[in-house]
Amino acid sequence: MNKKKFNAAVCGFGLVLATSQLSPAGAQEMELYVDTVTKQVYTEPGKNRVMMGTFQQIKKGSGQRAQRGSSRQAQQGSGQTVAHRTVTQDNDLPVVKSREKKEWYDKLKIRGYTQFRSASTVGGDKDAVSYWPDKSVGENSSFLIRRARVILYGDVSDNLYVYLQPDFASTPSGSSTGHFGQLRDAYADIAFDQKKEFRVRVGQSKIPFSFENLQSSQNRLALDRNDGLNSCCRDERDIGAFFYWAPAHIRERFKDLVSNNLKGSGDYGVFAFGVYNGQGANRVEQNNDMHMVVRFTYPYMFGNGQIFEAGVQAVHGRFVTSTGPINGVTPIMDAPAKGFKDQRVGVHAVLYPQPFGFQAEWNWGRGPQLNDTQTMLTESSLSGGYVLANYRLNAGQWGMLFPFVKWQHFEGGQKFERNAPHNYVNDWEFGVEWQVTKEIELTAVYHMMNRTDLANAPYERYKADVLRFQLQWNY
Repeated sequence: MNKKKFNAAVCGFGLVLATSQLSPAGAQEMELYVDTVTKQVYTEPGKNRVMMGTFQQIKKGSGQRAQRGSSRQAQQGSGQTVAHRTVTQDNDLPVVKSREKKEWYDKLKIRGYTQFRSASTVGGDKDAVSYWPDKSVGENSSFLIRRARVILYGDVSDNLYVYLQPDFASTPSGSSTGHFGQLRDAYADIAFDQKKEFRVRVGQSKIPFSFENLQSSQNRLALDRNDGLNSCCRDERDIGAFFYWAPAHIRERFKDLVSNNLKGSGDYGVFAFGVYNGQGANRVEQNNDMHMVVRFTYPYMFGNGQIFEAGVQAVHGRFVTSTGPINGVTPIMDAPAKGFKDQRVGVHAVLYPQPFGFQAEWNWGRGPQLNDTQTMLTESSLSGGYVLANYRLNAGQWGMLFPFVKWQHFEGGQKFERNAPHNYVNDWEFGVEWQVTKEIELTAVYHMMNRTDLANAPYERYKADVLRFQLQWNY
């Protein structure tokens, strides 16, 4: 653009600011774009338009004479050239000047949370407790850092969003040492339209199956996910590519359900479809076969503002489980080379706590399971899920309270455990989450366990009552 046209555009913009009904408090800002073909200046992006910068109104005192500043180029340390322009006139007309455009790394944000747990077995088979989701429960356990996560995320450009989440509280299977760093999420969202209604997520991320699996443990009420649906996807994640679609206003609703403290699951689209390895997060692929997943969900808002969400999902693939000796004999696998059939279909329904809430999920399917004689792994049916009721109570200066009760049931093979033992679960949980502040949460749960010891053959069933606590700090 030549100098004459640039001067005319900036002066015109100054006159618009001066004559429009602007609030006297604070400076007004606007982004300007130049058309590389016509050399015209616009206030919104479009075809062939390149951003000039963000321009800010500055009020000048009366009586000052008009001065026309010359345009100049300021060379920044990154090598990025930034234009700077000032215009002043009589009668308090605004001065317009540009600000430096942010680089992509300036747009990245950081957040995280840590969970500190403790548990005490107060009744039942105290010596037989073996609870795989939480190592603070059972013998020789006391305090535990369950999660220690730092998340780096943000928009690199209008079409690319990145998300990186390691966890520094992992314990490898069979290890006596904890607090290893391990990758949880590392993915990119590639958007195909300006509103980002159509996008593909590539990398290691959550598999869009179940509501509770997708709900972050930072927001979830129960300390652990239910066995029935979580047995589908250990650590809830895998490497793959997932397509997500949702209208812009529904994407905003998904976001509000989390930011407004309504225990949402996050934005995984109204419709999702994807392919992934199938062996689980941070696990080596065992066959040349992909899993497929499809999901549909919709959060409907009633006239009074109450939101109800319902959906359905399914997965299909083949899974290769591991085997080991049971009483000196290793069971054989009755399966093709690519592993056992791994199929599930599930449904979910969620009434968000406004103030009363309700949450239920169930799934049915087939997968690997150790037979009754514990000599062979075969394909078998499975089913399970949970029902949860909760209440959102604003305690004023004392914070926010979420009392809840949860019942879960599951019968089927636990494919991620060695020998895929049959898992029976029939648990009750009575708890309350106290959000002291936005940054500090304390949860107490009375957990009545009736389940299978999955870690130790011959996989006996036990019953126990456990009092569990968690302190979580968000940052």
